[in-house]
Amino acid sequence: MASESEGIASVSAVGGSEAGDGMTEENVMKIMIATDNHLGYFEKDPVRGNDSFLAFEEILKHAVSNDVDFILLGGDLFHDATPSQNSLKKCMDLLRKYTLGSKTISLEFLSDQTINFVDCFNSSVNYEDPNLNVSIPVFSIHGNHDDPSGYGLLSSLDLLATCGLVNYFGKRTDLTKLDIYPILMRKGVTQLAIYGLSYIHDSRLVRLFMDDKVVMKTPDETTGNWFNLMVLHQNRANRGLKNYLPEDILPPFLDFILWGHEHDCRIEPEQHFKHQFHVCQPGSSTPTSLSEGESIQKHCGILCVYKDKFKLEKIPLKTVRPFVFKSIDLHSYAEDYGFDEGDTENKVMALVREQVEKLISEAEEKVTGHPDQPTLPLIRLRCVYENEEHMFNAIRFGQEFATRVANPSDLIKFKKLVKRVDSKSDIKVDGKAIKDMMANTRTSVEDVVEEYFEKADESDKLKIMSTKVLNEVTNRIVNRNDTTAADSILKWVFFSFFQICTSLIYI
Repeated sequence: MASESEGIASVSAVGGSEAGDGMTEENVMKIMIATDNHLGYFEKDPVRGNDSFLAFEEILKHAVSNDVDFILLGGDLFHDATPSQNSLKKCMDLLRKYTLGSKTISLEFLSDQTINFVDCFNSSVNYEDPNLNVSIPVFSIHGNHDDPSGYGLLSSLDLLATCGLVNYFGKRTDLTKLDIYPILMRKGVTQLAIYGLSYIHDSRLVRLFMDDKVVMKTPDETTGNWFNLMVLHQNRANRGLKNYLPEDILPPFLDFILWGHEHDCRIEPEQHFKHQFHVCQPGSSTPTSLSEGESIQKHCGILCVYKDKFKLEKIPLKTVRPFVFKSIDLHSYAEDYGFDEGDTENKVMALVREQVEKLISEAEEKVTGHPDQPTLPLIRLRCVYENEEHMFNAIRFGQEFATRVANPSDLIKFKKLVKRVDSKSDIKVDGKAIKDMMANTRTSVEDVVEEYFEKADESDKLKIMSTKVLNEVTNRIVNRNDTTAADSILKWVFFSFFQICTSLIYI
């Protein structure tokens, strides 16, 4: 497998030219790749409500103008597990407008569709449906925001698939063992195998890999060479105990990995230090967390595949609202601004006001001139403090810039400088220790819950519900705004328990 520098540099990602070895447009597969669109994020906000849809529409326009063979999405198409009717309607409108039509599709679908879509409610690829006119097929896995939930374990992608707008794959209902059958497609002499793995809790997925319960089925060797592409949606960065998927645990026969979930744009393919595969992390198409990583220029990409070679063209998104992030240490300015000489609050506010003005000026440089780009910028100034006297009312301060920034209520973020806990063995089961543990940004809620109950007295341990169930309920409520999480998960747990008991009675 060869990368851009070694491979199909003679074939542009937006057009083709003949090469002596048969590298023509008829043999090159062109794929639009994007992840984490988060449609519906902040949709009720009068200023930012349409941002996610503008960026998604731009991606679809690039797909059409570059005449791609299909679109591949890496999860979190929607921001909420149960998107509003408004979000669903806007998404459907965009997909109908840009992916339906009479264009001829040159992709041969070779694999068994009943296996590829085995756990999905729509068991056939949409462009082979005689009742639909699909010009650009869309293939997508689900992420942690749009995964199946509620009664019937339906994902919003199931609804789009039922309407024939999306080919939803990579869904798993049995998490005791994963048999991943690739989608096999051919265009000319190029053969592509796509392995889809929708979001699974990282600790569970790692355990499945370690127990050899993840089996990735490879195409029959007699069918020739295949370019093996995997799309997944997991933590890539190390976020603490069992809360990420190590890249080296993935099988080495893969050629290219489209990594969803991480919002930092690292779209340039990175070759793994041990294996030969390349990892591409496009990041989110719209900023959601207002973190430093979200301020990096947003991109989508066009992946061209010819036999065992690939080339990726990065496409900067020009409709994304300008966003600038900066972090300052208030203590380092204390002497210059005389924080300890009285009137501390006003002096700190004067410093912060100067910094915000600079960030607003910097944001002006990110205005692309695209007619659909919102120009009112997102600004986030993180103020790291040691002395609580350096704090002030951030919401009231932000109202000074209500007409100049898109996020006045969370313009300023105070962060206390806390020494990290060096050893988990020193953690006691008490409120202060849990707060110290949470102050470590590499520790998640799941870690704290597990640590708490592991060290709890026997009388305080859970008797009916497991920590895994409690973690899942908390994760869905906090990260996915799924207000029905506790009800649906507990009903599922008790129903499963009832089925087991019933089967034992009959035995």
